[in-house]
Amino acid sequence: MAEQKKMVEAITSMEEDFAQWYTDIVKKAELMDYTSVRGCMVIEPYGWAIWENIQKILDAEFKELGHENVSMPLFIPESLLNKEKDHVQGFAPEVAWVTHGGSEKLTERLCVRPTSETLFCEHYAKVIQSWRDLPKLYNQWCSVVRWEKTTRPFLRSVEFHWQEGHTMHETAEEAKAETERMLNVYADFCEKQLAIPVVKGRKTDKEKFAGAEATYTIEAMMHDGKALQSGTSHYFGDGFARAFNVTFQGRDNSLCHPFQTSWGMSTRIIGGIIMTHGDNNGLVLPPAVAPIQVVIVPVAQHKPGVLEKAKELQAQLKKQFRVKLDDSDQTPGWKFAQYEMKGVPLRLEIGPKDIEKGQCVLVRRNDREKIFVPLENLESAIAEQLELVRKGMYESALARRENMTYTVKTLDEMKKTADNKPGLIKAMWCGDVACEEKLKEVAGVSSRCIPFEQEHISDTCVCCGRPAKSMVYWGKAY
Repeated sequence: MAEQKKMVEAITSMEEDFAQWYTDIVKKAELMDYTSVRGCMVIEPYGWAIWENIQKILDAEFKELGHENVSMPLFIPESLLNKEKDHVQGFAPEVAWVTHGGSEKLTERLCVRPTSETLFCEHYAKVIQSWRDLPKLYNQWCSVVRWEKTTRPFLRSVEFHWQEGHTMHETAEEAKAETERMLNVYADFCEKQLAIPVVKGRKTDKEKFAGAEATYTIEAMMHDGKALQSGTSHYFGDGFARAFNVTFQGRDNSLCHPFQTSWGMSTRIIGGIIMTHGDNNGLVLPPAVAPIQVVIVPVAQHKPGVLEKAKELQAQLKKQFRVKLDDSDQTPGWKFAQYEMKGVPLRLEIGPKDIEKGQCVLVRRNDREKIFVPLENLESAIAEQLELVRKGMYESALARRENMTYTVKTLDEMKKTADNKPGLIKAMWCGDVACEEKLKEVAGVSSRCIPFEQEHISDTCVCCGRPAKSMVYWGKAY
């Protein structure tokens, strides 16, 4: 097992250096590679397959709810971006500009899209005429560019892939309902498919999306106690519609502005999967998005009938699961370590003695539990084991979050907890942005969200001692 030991040692332990552990994982599991363009990466086939599985699940859910996919341009004219003042100010530091076409200077700069609200509004102004045209439920899958100063693979890159939904509604109530509905889609996806527990809530005004009236978020906690904003949904009111002169004839024949939402989830969630579930042997992937759900490793494959049986099982299982048979000449020990590194949820071992007994061995990646399964029950046993993997991953992540969530009542407690205990902190807040900024300065924490599920910790703000308005989750974040 020397090869296995060596492979495992190649990953820096998360206890020793969490940032290096993360970098080791994304490289050694062949999720991405660096390029000559700062902050831009190659997403390698294994990493892209995870994203494709995420896309497939979410896209089906969006369509089930009535959304249609469209494609907007990559470039936004500067004059179009400038139409919504708060929006352009919020994105100005991150915008990449095209100034030349070939050797000729452009008469107007073009922004490489950081997000597409302005493009959707320009289009909606042309296609929405009457209340009968509403709602417009559009989504696009694309990449966007934000000129980040500090980058990390998947978590924060100059170019990243995402989906961005943009919808228009007849009434504010409908738009607000859509905003919350899509947040719930993200929350359910994270918890039921990715096995990542999340806190649902509203961002403070300081942290909300540029140009939005309200931003809702799902916040997840990583292995190191830091929070990761994992999906957001925004309610814009009719602000963008007014700025872009999007109007429709109402039911009473009056001229009205529609109410708008946008919502998105990006390849950053792959970083969230790694940092929520990974361990010192590599990735641990949720079965729903794992490129390989079951890897078949023949044991003593040089012996008669072993490879033939392994191939027979592969043909049988691939109708229902994503299956790989590794019939390479590497040792079984090397293969065990390799597919642990790649986070494959379930390993199937088959050797001469197993064939004699009409059974195989299944090993779960998340807890390494090993069971012997009769071959006649294999499909149902694999389905059952994959669900146990998902459930075990979720319960482990939830227990970690609960153990690393603290409640404080005073500024001194906040500072001590933030300095010494990685994790999320629950504390009351008066609603004043000055207190929010002071907590960032004094304790190094930002507001993660005002959770929908409120708790009454005390009557006073953790920072200033004045009457509190709400309980907030605070923490350090990616």
